[in-house]
Amino acid sequence: MTCPGCQQDARCKGFRPRTALSLLGALRLRRHYYRCRHCNKGTFPLDQMLGLRAGDLTPAADEVVCLAGVQASFAEAAAKTLPRMAGLRVGESTVERATEAAGLRVAEAQAVGQTFGPQQPWAWHKDAEGKTVAYVAVDATGVGMQGANGAEAEGRMAYVGMVYNPVPDRREQWADPSGARPTWQARYVAGVQPLAALAQPLRRQAGQVGLDHAERWVALSDGGSGLEDFFQNNFGRVEAVILDFWHVAEYLGDLSKALYPGQEEEAQTWRGQWCHRLKHEGGAIVLEALRGLDLKGRSRPARQTHQEVVTYFSNQVHRMDYPSYRAKGWQIGSGPVESACKTVVGQRLKGGGMRWGEDGADSLCHLRALFRSEPAQWQAFWGHN
Repeated sequence: MTCPGCQQDARCKGFRPRTALSLLGALRLRRHYYRCRHCNKGTFPLDQMLGLRAGDLTPAADEVVCLAGVQASFAEAAAKTLPRMAGLRVGESTVERATEAAGLRVAEAQAVGQTFGPQQPWAWHKDAEGKTVAYVAVDATGVGMQGANGAEAEGRMAYVGMVYNPVPDRREQWADPSGARPTWQARYVAGVQPLAALAQPLRRQAGQVGLDHAERWVALSDGGSGLEDFFQNNFGRVEAVILDFWHVAEYLGDLSKALYPGQEEEAQTWRGQWCHRLKHEGGAIVLEALRGLDLKGRSRPARQTHQEVVTYFSNQVHRMDYPSYRAKGWQIGSGPVESACKTVVGQRLKGGGMRWGEDGADSLCHLRALFRSEPAQWQAFWGHN
């Protein structure tokens, strides 16, 4: 046969045994073994035909093991889920190796520009001005790390990016107002990597669902360092990078408590009034009002908090035009991507006492993002990877 490595002639050197675990039980195989005298590498054609990798699982068993490992701890998957769900009895270490290997394959496929499945443009919903609008968002969440000899190490940040098509409350803004209520659509990418590493995979996900077909692009974030530049550099048609309204409201809440220490009702009233102004008048007007706030007789901590809030507003005011955003019918909260940090990363990687190696955490993030995206994404990946 022809050597798959160097394309030279490879000679059969006899048979070699192998055992693989399938969904129907163990398979004991005798396979022809070929060795190339030019590159000195061996190959088993039957392994390639059956899709057998370095591990001891058939492709179908591999997918089922990873499906369990991506949802719960490796120990729980091995001891509880797999025996009951598929009659598979494998060790915790097997679940860990298989799941992390699958996540690595997702990362490698994305790194070379692969997407999973065919192009499937979404039917984008409309804003209040009748224009179709697509949303992108990015956020980060901490993941516990494990150092040498099992010691706790400094945590790392996992970034989660998403492109999504939220369903407006008003039926007339749906892509098809005459039909049944549409489903909420989202694609995710994630990894324990620098933020820039998410750029190309997220753009490709966006391209696969037809982001270019949407008339408007809107981005949302919590104001974290580098996020605004990320959107502007990678999604050039974004009309606005909106600062999450509720993060701004938290700053006003901190100021209300500093101005009215121990007076919860007064602090809540003050916060409610200023949040109302922020939503209906915008950040620029609220900033001017904050600068003119009479602090005579206020404590030093109150003055310090006031200065911090004014500084925050000054740096972010260009992203606080909430009256305009709301008039267009755009979302002003980054709740979807904050929720994604919990569902994509937190639910699996931030259980009690969990600590990860960096490579393992990164692999699980990739596989979790695939799992939480539309069902066809998982199926398309396993059909070819």
